[in-house]
Amino acid sequence: MATEVHPTAIVESGAELAENVTVGPYAYIGSQVKIGAGSTVMHHATVDGATTMGAQNEIHPYAYIGGKSHDKQYRGGFQGIEIGDHNIFREYVTVHCATAEDLLTQIGHHNFLLAYCHVAHECKVGNHLVMSSHSALGGHVQIGDRVNIGWGVGVHQFCRVGDHAMLGAVSKVVQDVPPFLIADGNPANCRTINKIGLERSGFDTDAISRIRRLYKTFYRNGLNHSQAIEAVNASEDSEHPHALAFISFVSASERGLA
Repeated sequence: MATEVHPTAIVESGAELAENVTVGPYAYIGSQVKIGAGSTVMHHATVDGATTMGAQNEIHPYAYIGGKSHDKQYRGGFQGIEIGDHNIFREYVTVHCATAEDLLTQIGHHNFLLAYCHVAHECKVGNHLVMSSHSALGGHVQIGDRVNIGWGVGVHQFCRVGDHAMLGAVSKVVQDVPPFLIADGNPANCRTINKIGLERSGFDTDAISRIRRLYKTFYRNGLNHSQAIEAVNASEDSEHPHALAFISFVSASERGLA
């Protein structure tokens, strides 16, 4: 099927649309944009900036991908966004470009951003994120794979959220959330492991038990983070891949843990 551009849409000179791209009525595509095969830009949606987008993405009505950074250090020009394949950006979602030419906002594959979500400049989003309506990521936030973000969550600038974590609705996240856990509240605290999410991702009983022990070591045994790391390293779980991933995340934290 050939690329289809509605006669009321505006596709600026220089934009690159791969085969089977559909552009709906009154949509706008900027001059630096590259859109991969089979993607759909629906009516009244905008893709702008130096945005490179993979295949089979959906941009729903009134979404704005490639808006200028809100960072006051922005000094003009076409800054970058890299987006993978099979992402869905629902109504009024906004994803902002990086602030400077040597930086990027990055979104991976198979992510689902519901209505009114916002991804700020220089965020790095992994794969298989589900981000519920009215949630927002501040600048430089890093989101791992298979994260679930509830309705109305705000994630502070420079925070990190590990793989398979979940953020409860209306949470205010101001510190890093380690992988495999559920954080909830204002400010958000890690409450327990993300058992249902882990089961849905194929984690077996043994892996979930090990992750539960990690959680108790860090959050229930009265240890500070250094002591908890030492305790895990001295335990039977020390060489398990999930323990190694957890310790690596915690050790790299600059904002502290939720």
